[in-house]
Amino acid sequence: MATQLGEAKSSTELVISWEALPADFHLEDEPVENTGQPLLAGALRESLEISGFIQPQMLIASNFGLCATINGQFIAKAPDWVYVPSVNQILGERKSYTPNLEGHIPAIVMEFLSETEGGEYSFKRTYPPGKWFFYEQILQVPIYLIFDPNGALLEFYQLENRRYELKQPDENGRHWINSMGLFLGSWRGTKEARTGYWLRWWDKAGNLLLWAVEQIEQERQQKERLIAYLQSQGIDPNNLP
Repeated sequence: MATQLGEAKSSTELVISWEALPADFHLEDEPVENTGQPLLAGALRESLEISGFIQPQMLIASNFGLCATINGQFIAKAPDWVYVPSVNQILGERKSYTPNLEGHIPAIVMEFLSETEGGEYSFKRTYPPGKWFFYEQILQVPIYLIFDPNGALLEFYQLENRRYELKQPDENGRHWINSMGLFLGSWRGTKEARTGYWLRWWDKAGNLLLWAVEQIEQERQQKERLIAYLQSQGIDPNNLP
């Protein structure tokens, strides 16, 4: 399966094909520059899982190779977080994912800024292409997010006329993601000994999707309120019929 991509600014056409990961291809195993990045990615998935959002046909991963072949040269980029609505085959483990060949194009890719600039804004067209160019022009991912966990900066780009356009958040500082039916925004707090800014999900009604520790605390408080109410009514909560 191959397509051609032309660009007004260049006479060079790109021939894009969607092929399986070559057996002899080794994905780059780059060290994580910021230990907070795996926590950010894990927290995004955790609240989706607890809320019942995640379905078997979905693919949600972090530092996971997205693949395409451009002019006969195989390319793999590993965003910090990716969401694919539906894959053709449900597998327990994947080394990579090739859109169109294995399922839908990713609906969202995210990059978390690290201490050193990692090319999140790179529109480099020549081999190997930059991340921005790869997501925008090759994969044509509808939504590209760049998040700075140190400053709560969230840049939300939406693909319009084959170009990413920066979108402003709503009055609550959140962005509506129609393909997920959820809002996404930044939130400051503590989780797993990390205090700082996080990306969080809210449902259509504006309710925050909770992490496990928050859900446990909420249930504990509800139990305490129930016990207090029973006691105020002269009922022993430890001796209910």
